[in-house]
Amino acid sequence: MDALPPPLGAGGLKRPAGLSIELLLQPVRGGNAYESTVERLLNTIRLGVLEPGGQLPPERELASRLGVSRDTVRDAISSLVDAGYLVVRRGRYGGTFLVDSLPSAPTDSADSARSSASANETELDDVLILREILEAGAARAAADRSLSAGERELLWLTLEETRSASEADHRRLDSRLHLTIAELSGSPSLLSAVARSRAQVNELLDRIPLLPPNIAHSNAQHTDIVMAILAGRSVDAESAMRAHVQGSAALLRGFLA
Repeated sequence: MDALPPPLGAGGLKRPAGLSIELLLQPVRGGNAYESTVERLLNTIRLGVLEPGGQLPPERELASRLGVSRDTVRDAISSLVDAGYLVVRRGRYGGTFLVDSLPSAPTDSADSARSSASANETELDDVLILREILEAGAARAAADRSLSAGERELLWLTLEETRSASEADHRRLDSRLHLTIAELSGSPSLLSAVARSRAQVNELLDRIPLLPPNIAHSNAQHTDIVMAILAGRSVDAESAMRAHVQGSAALLRGFLA
């Protein structure tokens, strides 16, 4: 049996009644280390484990407990600093602290009424589970087909556009890549279902910050998915897509649930 992670030291974390810190900061599993680290840190904030103004444990301790590298912890903390949840203070009494007043989810004027409400957890799960089933299946179906030269070129060019996109264009081109994969499944009905699902997911994504480390990770996963499709490795394509959408789901649940 694996040894349990070391107990948290005095770093501003407290254990609310009925809530186990170990359940929130348990070791990260799978290939989405950064996204899962962000999710776990956000959970400690959302559930009141870390009080306003409270200090996080040191990076080394968080990395040990979560089973990730210090670079991953550092990237996650940096992203949450940029998103307005944490602040880093230097000097003798420095460290990483929760802000005194948490930020609201991003909104725009057209959707402010809808975006201001917290996502219903059941509805969120419904959207994310459906997305995983549809898009993992689409990737597998696309890899199972004998793609024409034109289809192969289209897929590769769409991947290249997504990888070179600016932050402002990333989500639009990311959507186009996912819809291209669904189109290459050969099923118009599946493409239509993925398009409807993606519209729901984009509404949720627009409510959370765009995190540069997640973009880099997503681009690497996109490459794995496309390479598997082009090589006709259907099981690998399905697995890579499933891991990819699970990473996005971790961020959405962390910020919105």
